[in-house]
Parts: sequence; structure tokens; C-alpha cells
Amino acid sequence: MTALTTPPATAVDTAGPDATARMTSRQRLVLLLLLGSQFMLAVDFSILNVALPDIGHGLGFSWANLQWIATAMMLPAAGFTLLFGRLADFVGRRRMLLAGMGLLAAGSLAGGLATGPEMLLCARVAQGLASAMATPAALSLLTTSLPEGPLRAKALGLNGTLMSAGFTVGAIAGGVLTDLLSWRWAFFLNVPVALVVLFAAPAVIEESRGARSQLDVPGAITVTGGLLALVYGVTLAGEQGWTDPAALGCLAAAAALFLAFWRVELRAEAPLAPLRVLTRHTVKWGNLGGLVTFAMESSVVFLLTLYMQQVLGYSPLQTGLAFCALGAAAFAGGMATPRLIGRHGTRAVLSCGLLVQALATAAFVLLGTDGGSALTLLLAASAAGALGHVSAIVGYMVTATSGLPDDEQGLATGLTSMTQQVGITMGIPVLSAIATARTTATGSVLSGIHAALLVDAVIVLAGSALVFAGLRRR
Repeated sequence: MTALTTPPATAVDTAGPDATARMTSRQRLVLLLLLGSQFMLAVDFSILNVALPDIGHGLGFSWANLQWIATAMMLPAAGFTLLFGRLADFVGRRRMLLAGMGLLAAGSLAGGLATGPEMLLCARVAQGLASAMATPAALSLLTTSLPEGPLRAKALGLNGTLMSAGFTVGAIAGGVLTDLLSWRWAFFLNVPVALVVLFAAPAVIEESRGARSQLDVPGAITVTGGLLALVYGVTLAGEQGWTDPAALGCLAAAAALFLAFWRVELRAEAPLAPLRVLTRHTVKWGNLGGLVTFAMESSVVFLLTLYMQQVLGYSPLQTGLAFCALGAAAFAGGMATPRLIGRHGTRAVLSCGLLVQALATAAFVLLGTDGGSALTLLLAASAAGALGHVSAIVGYMVTATSGLPDDEQGLATGLTSMTQQVGITMGIPVLSAIATARTTATGSVLSGIHAALLVDAVIVLAGSALVFAGLRRR
């Protein structure tokens, strides 16, 4: 089914006339496969976090190098998403999804069988590339399979729910598998899911591609290099400090490459990312909201994990189970958000979702060392924050993919996927650096966590105000 090309204001602020339309059986099956693939990719970003000490002990990673297990996946996932999203428009979205699932199966199998750090890191790079290939392809298949309006909003709501739940389930599953079996099963879990998608998708999902044109190679090189330099520079700065010469060099290189990309796109006959799309107010402000919500909520999960394990003394399994309230609230929020969008528009839902996330994050500053009272506040505030977070996820996805023709959906979903990956990667190093600096100054881990959470809340609050102003009705 072809996406409708309604004007931006209509796409953002009103419900379509087909508010009572229902999905066909085939659309439901397509949705099931696509959401299953997205859920598994979301799980991959968090499933190893609580298992890092066990992996380090088993494979001989030094404590300082453990973070590369996460970074090795995040770098290619963030750096190549936009490129693969645009390539999917040319070579076929189903084909790109299948290639990503095949690489995910291979990388996961290699990770589970890893005998040393080098093999494990190569497997994580393969998983990151698989995410960069499969995530925008699956999203663009979803948006082009459903008409713009309530049906697409409902599907994106489910996608946002499962994406948020995937991070939570990953944390829980990582703790359970590590405690009861082995961290290797966190890798093996992917293989059967990827195989199901590989075998079922060709029979269920029709191929979809945009208009064929010449690939903008200079644009692809500059934007991919810029994203890689940006993510690596921020990661390095989080570890070594923001005055580290290597980190500053990477950030300067990122700025130069992004400037070069802008100039290339101004002159290219068939630009990788047409500036008329990048500067569209729905794309621009929608992705800003997405960047803020992902960067800051991933930081909250990291800081709360640090709090529960280093301040309250929780085990990895207890830490994972404490996030159950967050997962349940995310599921409920994802079910309700499409109706809220139909009633109030994405401007209100996205900005209010960010506002709720900011207020919930600010409440964590009240956390103390008393485990009983802290757990009550932790569960209540994390549930409220999850409601705001998943509302913002669905709001930004609907906003940033609305009012665009089918042949630009790969670009639009590539941008939303890139926003997600970059946000997840950038937030933790920035907030971790703040927490570390405050901890060093005061000698208190709790004080460092409080400072980082307060900065987090302020950034999300500012993001809410900017999105509300930027998405004013036109």
C-alpha cells in the first residue's frame, strides 16, 4: 500500500479520515515480522551490559577495555545507518533487511563461540553493521506498507513500545542468562529469531524500493565519516576527558566532514540526503526530539544501573528485575500514544512526552542510600519516565516520517534510525563524564549520579520547549 503524501501540518497535527481503518491479515503478518526484527535489535544494545564483568573474566578483557564490547557495536550502528537507509531505497528494502538479518545471525553465532577479545569485538562490529542495515530497512518497509495516518501511527506506536521494551528485556535477559547459564547465550538468542525472519520475509513481505538514481558517493563518504568521527570522539572524551587531544581531533574532524557533506549535497545532482528533506521542519524538529529522548533516557538507565549496583549493592539479576516497571509502563504508553496522537497531534505528544521524561528524571535526584524508600521512588519515577519516553519515541517517528513520498521513506527512516543510534551512543559518555567529575570532587558516587541526573533533566526540558516551538502549526 502506498503512503499518502499529505502536507506537513496535516500529517503532524490531525488524525486522518480513516481513523477506523483496520489492518488486513497480511499487514498484520508483515508487522509481526518487522517488529520482531526491531525488538531483537533493541535487545542487542542492552543484553550484554550486566554481563560485561563475566565476559571480561572469561575472555581476558582488561577492565579499561570492557567498554569496547558496547562501543564496537555502537560505532558502526550509528555511523552507517543513514548510508544503508538510503541504499535500501535503491537496492530494495526487503533485500537490505534480509542482508542485515543474515549478518546478525552470523555475527551472533561468532560472538557466542568467541575464544578471545579479537573474535568477540569482530562479532560486535558485525552486529552493529547488521543493525545499521536492518533497522532503517524494516522501518521503511513498515511506513510504506501502511497509509499515513492512524494505521501507521498505531504500527509506529507498537514499534516504539517494543523498542523501549527491548532495552528493558535485554537488561533482564542479560542478568538471567548470565546468572543461570552463560553470557554466550546472550549471543545465541539472536540466531533463531534472525533465521525465522530470513525464511519467512520473502514469502510475506513484498519488495519495496524508491526511484533508481545514481548513488551520491562523496555524500556517503563524508556523512559516514563524520558520524563515525563524532561518535568515536564523544566516546573517547567520556573515557579520557573533554580535553583529550585525540577526542578533540575526532570532534574537529567530524565538524569538518559534516561541513563538507553539506557543501556536497548543495551541488550533487542526486544527493544522498536532499537538503529540502533535511530542512523540513517536521524532519528537523522531530529528529531533535528523538535525539534528546534517546540520549538522555539511555543515560538514565546507565546511571540507575550504577546507582543500584554501587550504592544499593544490587546483583546483576536484581538490577535487571528492577527495570520491570519501566518495561511495563513503556508497553502501556506505546499502546496509548497512537490514540493521543490522533486526538492531540504529534506536536503535543512529542513535547509533553519529553516534559514527563524530564520531570521523572528530576525526581531521581531524591534517591538516597535507604534501599526501601529508594526502591519505591525508583519504580514510580522510572515508570513515569518510561511513559514519557515511549510517547516521545512514537511522536518523533510519526513526525519525522510524515508528509514524504515512498521513494524518500528510506532516507526518512534512515534519519530516525541514525538519531536513535547516535543518541544511545552519545548520551552515556557525556553524562558519565559529569558523574565522574562530581564524584571525584566530592568523593561520593551518589553525589555524582545526582549531578548527572539533574543535567539530564534540564537537557530534556530544554528539548521539550524547543520541539514545541519548532513544530508550531503551519
